[in-house]
Amino acid sequence: MIEVRDLHMHFGGFRAVDGASLTIERGTITGLIGPNGAGKTSLFNCIAGVLTPTSGTVLFDGEDITGLKPHNLFHKGILRTFQIAHEFHSMTCRENLMMVPAGQTGETLWNTWFGRKRIADEERALRAKADEVLEFLTIEHIADLKAGNVSGGQKKLLELGRTMMVDAEMVFLDEVGAGVNRTLLYTIGDAIKRLNVERGYTFCMIEHDMDFIKQLCDPVIVMAQGSVMATGTADEIMSNEAVIEAYLGTGVKNKKKEGAK
Repeated sequence: MIEVRDLHMHFGGFRAVDGASLTIERGTITGLIGPNGAGKTSLFNCIAGVLTPTSGTVLFDGEDITGLKPHNLFHKGILRTFQIAHEFHSMTCRENLMMVPAGQTGETLWNTWFGRKRIADEERALRAKADEVLEFLTIEHIADLKAGNVSGGQKKLLELGRTMMVDAEMVFLDEVGAGVNRTLLYTIGDAIKRLNVERGYTFCMIEHDMDFIKQLCDPVIVMAQGSVMATGTADEIMSNEAVIEAYLGTGVKNKKKEGAK
């Protein structure tokens, strides 16, 4: 579905992404892990159009999408969320969702004068869709709350809900579990699984919580120093000596040795 070939993203002399190549298969929940500074978010930003890579190629179902802007990728069904939620804080959670679909009738001045019935019909349909999304995510109780006043975990669920307001095919999740309490983390994980199984979403997620990664992801891709160092199941990655040394830490390695005695 997504194929990245020899991608580079340089900032002056700093090589944030340095020859990364990987594949994200359709229908998977792919984990992307690595130490801080490994290039994970820069890679995401290159794929999702936030950054234009220095060199290399990004393909989506065989189509070259390298350097396309986020709004172009949005129309192809490629979306991303951010580590820090980007909600419209003064609008309700329902209104945040209703804002997502592009090309709404009420966006033009002419239609606000002469297309009022069509606007009203469209808004009713969007409201119903937003309420369906909120119910799916089990956060219907916050529908009328200002988005800026809900918890961090609820904002992450709202970000996930935005992807459900359009025909998303590929969703990139940037540390969706960061700063979220365990109860809401399980709710987020369940929503991701259901979207994958029931609605055919393909996900790629950056995450540091290995338990969360193990619960959701197969395969798991490990980045270090701007390139891919390993790919495998969560169990294979957690037992890979090179990955343990580079990312999981010598403490894990020593613990494994102690357990073997």
